[in-house]
Amino acid sequence: HRSFFETFIRTLIITCTALAVVLSSVSICDGYWLLAEDRLFGLWRFCTITNQSEPHCLRDLSQAHVPGLAVGMGLARCASAMAVVAAIFGLELLMVSQVCEDVHSRCKWTFGSFLLLASFILSSGGLLSFVILLRNQVTFIGFTLMFWCEFTASFLFFLNAISGLHINSITQTGTNQRNSSTRSRDLGFHKKVIKVELF
Repeated sequence: HRSFFETFIRTLIITCTALAVVLSSVSICDGYWLLAEDRLFGLWRFCTITNQSEPHCLRDLSQAHVPGLAVGMGLARCASAMAVVAAIFGLELLMVSQVCEDVHSRCKWTFGSFLLLASFILSSGGLLSFVILLRNQVTFIGFTLMFWCEFTASFLFFLNAISGLHINSITQTGTNQRNSSTRSRDLGFHKKVIKVELF
């Protein structure tokens, strides 16, 4: 039987993972991550902003006149999208391992945690690619709210993955120790019974 503390921690990990998936999904769908003077750079489009008119946006990122932006942004999009997909599958495994408890529950939890770790690597790769591609335009205050949403989601993927693996290893060790103690007591009891029967 699981303790209240273990159940609470596992529930918290699942909740934070779900929040990270939502943040990352919204950030990628919006896609506008950097505002540099009169230009708005996104995963999907590039916009120029003037005071006299509405933003003029183009899907052809090569029009931004940034070397390698079109190809590099495609890779960033793929990495970020794959991170969300991996996180969704990881979240599903975490939830299933708690709802349907069986002999494979711990394996499902561990595999789900590894998928979250893969999500962290992919989302970090997408963020890093974006920053490297636009390194000449990047300023700290230029990053939009959507960029920070993706950054937060990436951090949560890492935190939940490490926490999930750690809580699983701790509880597994505790379970093994209890099982060993139980077997030792049973063995001692059987030895006493055998001695009594012999006498």
